[in-house]
Amino acid sequence: MANVKAIIELAYSAFNKRDIDGVLALMTEDVSWPKASEGGRVVGKEEIRAYWTRQWGEFDGHVEPLAIAEEDGGKVRVRVHQVVRNLQGDVLSDSEVLHLFTLNNGLIAAMDLGDEADTTGPTAAFAHRS
Repeated sequence: MANVKAIIELAYSAFNKRDIDGVLALMTEDVSWPKASEGGRVVGKEEIRAYWTRQWGEFDGHVEPLAIAEEDGGKVRVRVHQVVRNLQGDVLSDSEVLHLFTLNNGLIAAMDLGDEADTTGPTAAFAHRS
């Protein structure tokens, strides 16, 4: 668990610092990721890079892991405190969300949103665009 916890904490830290290369280094080449601010999914590191670049051009999100629990089959459940602001600094959302990670050979292979059944559109945190 210690190694898994360190990988997850490092990924969140790098994301919050906008260190895309740092986060991508912790992922498999064919990583699958939800587009929380747009809906749908992206696959692969370059698609994630493009998605985050768009997202950070519109929103300032900060995610802090509160609890990390390793499950069977390389699954990791992370309870997260998520604050989403617009670029003027106004808080659009301040909530706890659930992220579900799949790890493969010590790398993040997928992330899913555990509290949003509908992933075709933006999640509730990004629904209030300004």
